[in-house]
Amino acid sequence: MVKEQFRETDLAKKISHVTFGSMSPEQIQRASHIHVVNKTLYSQDARNKPCPNGVLDHRMGTSEKENSCETCGKVLADCVGHFGYIDLELPVYHVGHFRTIITVLQMICKSCSSILLNEEQKESFHRAIKKPGLTYLQKKALRKRIYDTCRKLKTCLVCGDHNGMVKKVGLFRIAHDRSQQGRKSEAILKERVDAFDLAVKANAEIANLMSKNYDVLNPLIVHELFKRIKELDVPLLLMNSEVGRPEDLILTRIFVPPICIRPSVVSDLKSGTNEDDITMKLTEIMMVNEIIQRLRSTGAKMQMYMEDWDYVQLHVALLYNSETSGIPLSMQPKKKTRGFVQRLKGKQGRFRGNLSGKRVDFSARTVISPDPNMRIDQVAVPVHVAKTMTYPERVCAANLALMQKLVRNGCDVHPGANFIKIHSTGERKFLRYGNRNHIANSLRYGDVVERHMMDGDVVLFNRQPSLHKLSIQAFYAKVMPNRTFRFNECCCGPFGADFDGDEMNLHLPQTEEAKAEAITLMGSKSNIITPRNGEPLIAAIQDFITGAYLMTQKDVFFDRNRACQLIASMLVGKEATMKIDLPPPAIWKPCQLWTGKQVFSLLMKPNKECPVKINQRMKGKNYTKNEDLCTNDSFIVIHNSEIMCGYMDKATLGSGSKQTIFYLILRDYGEQAGADAMSRLARLSPAFLSHHGFSIGIGDVTPGEGLIKKKEVLLNTGYSTCDGYIRDLEEGRLQPQPGCTEDETLEAKILKELSVIRDHAGDVCFKELHKTNSPLNMAICGSKGSFINISQMIACVGQQAISGTRVPNGFEDRALPHFPRFSKDPAARGFVSNSFYTGLTPTEFFFHTMAGREGLVDTAVKTAETGYMQRRLVKSLEDLCLQYDSTVRTSVGEVVQFIYGEDSLDPAAMEGNDQPVAYGRLMVHVKANLASQCRHEPSLTGQEVLDQVKTILEQPEWEKVSSRLKEDLNSFFQDQAKKIDQAHSVLKVGMFSKQSHNVLSQVERLTRSQVSKYLEISLDKYNRALIEPGEAVGAICAQSIGEPGTQMTLKTFHFAGVASMNITQGVPRIKEIINASKTISTPIITAKLENSLDEEFARLVKGRIERTTLGEISEYLEEVYIPDDCFVLVKLDLNRIRLLKLEVSPETIAASIVASKLKVNYPDIKIHSEAVFSVSANASSKVSMYYRLQALKKSLPDITVRGIPSVTRAVIHKSDKSGKYKLLIEGDNLIGVMGTQGVLGAKCKSNNTHEVWQTLGIEAARSTIMKEVTVTMKSHGMSIDARHTMLLADLMTYRGEVLGITRYGLAKMKESVLMLASFEKTAEHLFQAAYFGQRDAICGVSECIIMGIPMNLGTGIFKLLYKAENPPTIYSRPVLLDFHTPEYSLDPS
Repeated sequence: MVKEQFRETDLAKKISHVTFGSMSPEQIQRASHIHVVNKTLYSQDARNKPCPNGVLDHRMGTSEKENSCETCGKVLADCVGHFGYIDLELPVYHVGHFRTIITVLQMICKSCSSILLNEEQKESFHRAIKKPGLTYLQKKALRKRIYDTCRKLKTCLVCGDHNGMVKKVGLFRIAHDRSQQGRKSEAILKERVDAFDLAVKANAEIANLMSKNYDVLNPLIVHELFKRIKELDVPLLLMNSEVGRPEDLILTRIFVPPICIRPSVVSDLKSGTNEDDITMKLTEIMMVNEIIQRLRSTGAKMQMYMEDWDYVQLHVALLYNSETSGIPLSMQPKKKTRGFVQRLKGKQGRFRGNLSGKRVDFSARTVISPDPNMRIDQVAVPVHVAKTMTYPERVCAANLALMQKLVRNGCDVHPGANFIKIHSTGERKFLRYGNRNHIANSLRYGDVVERHMMDGDVVLFNRQPSLHKLSIQAFYAKVMPNRTFRFNECCCGPFGADFDGDEMNLHLPQTEEAKAEAITLMGSKSNIITPRNGEPLIAAIQDFITGAYLMTQKDVFFDRNRACQLIASMLVGKEATMKIDLPPPAIWKPCQLWTGKQVFSLLMKPNKECPVKINQRMKGKNYTKNEDLCTNDSFIVIHNSEIMCGYMDKATLGSGSKQTIFYLILRDYGEQAGADAMSRLARLSPAFLSHHGFSIGIGDVTPGEGLIKKKEVLLNTGYSTCDGYIRDLEEGRLQPQPGCTEDETLEAKILKELSVIRDHAGDVCFKELHKTNSPLNMAICGSKGSFINISQMIACVGQQAISGTRVPNGFEDRALPHFPRFSKDPAARGFVSNSFYTGLTPTEFFFHTMAGREGLVDTAVKTAETGYMQRRLVKSLEDLCLQYDSTVRTSVGEVVQFIYGEDSLDPAAMEGNDQPVAYGRLMVHVKANLASQCRHEPSLTGQEVLDQVKTILEQPEWEKVSSRLKEDLNSFFQDQAKKIDQAHSVLKVGMFSKQSHNVLSQVERLTRSQVSKYLEISLDKYNRALIEPGEAVGAICAQSIGEPGTQMTLKTFHFAGVASMNITQGVPRIKEIINASKTISTPIITAKLENSLDEEFARLVKGRIERTTLGEISEYLEEVYIPDDCFVLVKLDLNRIRLLKLEVSPETIAASIVASKLKVNYPDIKIHSEAVFSVSANASSKVSMYYRLQALKKSLPDITVRGIPSVTRAVIHKSDKSGKYKLLIEGDNLIGVMGTQGVLGAKCKSNNTHEVWQTLGIEAARSTIMKEVTVTMKSHGMSIDARHTMLLADLMTYRGEVLGITRYGLAKMKESVLMLASFEKTAEHLFQAAYFGQRDAICGVSECIIMGIPMNLGTGIFKLLYKAENPPTIYSRPVLLDFHTPEYSLDPS
């Protein structure tokens, strides 16, 4: 039986909020149905019936299908269960509130329970607590303040008793230590101390126990203390007295949960039952309870009593939290159990496993395979799946005949039906049995038929991992034989699917609303474009690109039969009867021939009625020069949907570019036109390839004679260069790079030299191979592979790098034992000179596998890292939503951005560079489209163009357009005007005649209607690009940052051309930024200089910043012993100081030594000359002279004499373009660098967000986050729209401090308990909320999902306002002070 469909509109009530609190024993009793007293589970007779008043009493519900509940009489599926309770003989601490209990004890007097505050403090705190709208965070902060104030008061103001520290001693033991604080002179303490002294004199044995003089507070005492806390003082503990009091933190009575959540499993193998952990724990508690009762009645020893008390305490703790730490070995439980906390927390717990995400009905899963005959929006579903997954369709006049036919077909014939629900009686019939004809004939309107899935049903198709919203899309089903899901290969991109055995999931929406919403918002046609940066993701791939490339070569011609046959292959499905206008052939004699380009053009515009006219001019990958006269035919010109020149390749058909023909069709003519063109390509390319043939064999990778010779030359030159470097190093001629040792420099140079060999070999392959070579064709058109892959197969595999360096030593002083020690030549360090064709030698193979292993490990580690990062991002950004007032707010209404992305534009609609219009292309498009209509219009001069633009932009419909777009349009037209004027002045247009049809006036021609059409289209595109209210901008931002993370590497890169400046990149860097780490792994400050052209000046400033120690600038430090004195003599290396431009002298060094922690004074330092000074040692009572001297000698070299101590080094960097110098400084202390003389303080940048925030403030931190995320993504070739990084930066900084996206940052951003509990630290958040009596208004996304309420963003954002017909009556009440209110009067006249 299928669950009843949930519909929001059927509900009368809605949950408004959830309040957390602790139940008092009385409330527990009221909520319970029975008092559990019997410790035996089953009665001992043969029937195995549960004992009455036992833990398994059926009055608390049932866990078997055959028994019904004895309280409500319902069966297992309907009974919700009922609680019982157990009374504990002795109170115990609640394990979740244990630390809270200690906190509360610290805040009250341990003898009279009054709170440790004076009246004035109480008054001020009471005022603070009564403030309306105290947030959860403020409550926590306030409690901390009260706690700190209470700790300072040592003597109770009510009873005058002394209060000390309260601390945990051992497991569940709280001690009150009165002796620690306070001085001995205090009167109360003095008496106590004296008393103890007296006792020690009398009894010497207690002397060694004196150190432990504290009072143990057991739960009974604490319970009494808490009971006596006054009602007025409870709010000062920040507890909500409506839902709990302090004594409820101590358990005297515990709930016995309903049986349905702790079912007994009857075992088939052995007799008896398997009981749940919780049932067993409860029985253990009952047993110990009984023992304590017995002890109490017999009056046993205190010792036994205490042991059993501890035992109860432990078992109650384990019932709540079975992972309690610190249990002594003697009491440790035998086997691991699951407490309540364990049921809630973690990925499989209640919150994440059963509330935030659930298993669903109506879903299917099987292997996927490709099918180019499917349209872009179709998925082929196996008949087997279609017969199982049903859709409930209501019978009405329109579908009665169809429904009767389906019912007659029954379960086993597709299309049929499985069930039918009779509207009048509400009964369900299974159609496998019974008389189907009779049922079909008796169908009435309103009955519901659960019919099989049929062609044209909307289904959701998804592949895990679902990294972004495009991982689940809506398709139309097409029921087909065989057992896999099949779809068009173009759709692989967004899913990240390939056909090597991937499985995918399919869901069938169950209501008309769901179907409509799915196909509109999630349809694959609507999701061709990724919101990450507005590029198309669904586009031609692999074979489709290869086919189009081969078909549009210059030398491809078809006769009429072949051309028509190819064109006919496109006509399938809806387009089967479409008319095709065959263009005139390119060659008439000797026989009529059509070019491949002509045939290909038909997939864009098959006939004259088709409105699609796209225009494009772009350079291809292999472009040489002279635009359309390029020798490689690599300049693409498309004019009104006809290919004029250029071949098709990945740049014009593939994903990840905004220049492709499908993207242009989509943008200019709508998603349907774009999808149709793509479906046509998916049929045309395979049809062409299947006749033309395209395969790869060993012959394609066999090198020719010329290639082998050239490779030898390449290898020899490379090897000899490396040998030259090695010789230079041995003879000491190698010039080290800045900040590197000579060995590091050699490694960097050799690595660079050897890495180039493979690239050069690739270029040679490109020149030597024949143009029919299949791998070469694939590399050129971009469908798969690259020149490097080809050169590895044919020429040489190249240098194997491991984490960016050559292969390191694996044995002593060498990589493998096959090489001599200390060998630096290429082969010994991982250079593979063979190709895959010739085969690798064993050592080469070993090096190659090393590099391969690194890639595998990297991928595995990266997946886990990015997965967790994405989860944190989504959790913190999920409830950000664009409101109707164009602000971005959180679910509780806090503004994060006043205007989304500063311009309210949707990132998915950006055609140009972060702008909704691609200016240059649009001009080409408008000119081509309007060429015939404005043939007789005169050409405009530059000034006329600008005047017309100015008038149009001042019209009312342009008022609301963003100023940036207007500026861009203005500057674009100014460039156009300049071009026109230049062309006219060169050609002297208008000097001879005024006729507009003059040939010269056609150059750079622009007419009035073209300009107005251009601006009209621009305005339209801008209005379409405005983002819609309700858009879940936060979730999309999180996906757009998290999803590229999975494609990044984990490596660190060299930075800024300096081999030694390592900077963290990739996933670790993104992680650092969003965690807002205080210390990052490679902090780098970039400092601009006041005089940036002078290298000497740069050296000078570097000397001021970089930390220089005394040891680095002295020639020697030595101890000198002479009869009347002994000292350390220091000689400075003046040449080095001069060379490094350090501003130090013996005087400044002396000042540094005195300022350090060495305890040396000025008289101890004697300066002998400008290069020599001495530091003498003075003996003290603790240290002899000799040791003092040794200590000085050891620590003097480490004294900082110049620069900023936290800066490890600074490197001078010269820009290649401008030749300017700047400093790259490793280390923190931005403020110190900015204050250094010679540095432009206003232009210093740091990559440490936290440091920037502390130094320059929150706005600077925000822009640093944005810049750093963008730079990191760019360095990996990922592009992300600036609006996403902006939103992330705004969320991290909108509270005025930089909050990381971690569990701590999240707790500061979000109020909701349910949201925090569903993220991390579930139990802690729930216990905290219970203590504070927190109220959770359910408004965020996580909370709504947990409570099963539709969330208020997306389609749930709008509200309907119902306007009542009759106006409300206003009753006037007598007023205290009678004064006239002119605003409104009750008199209707």
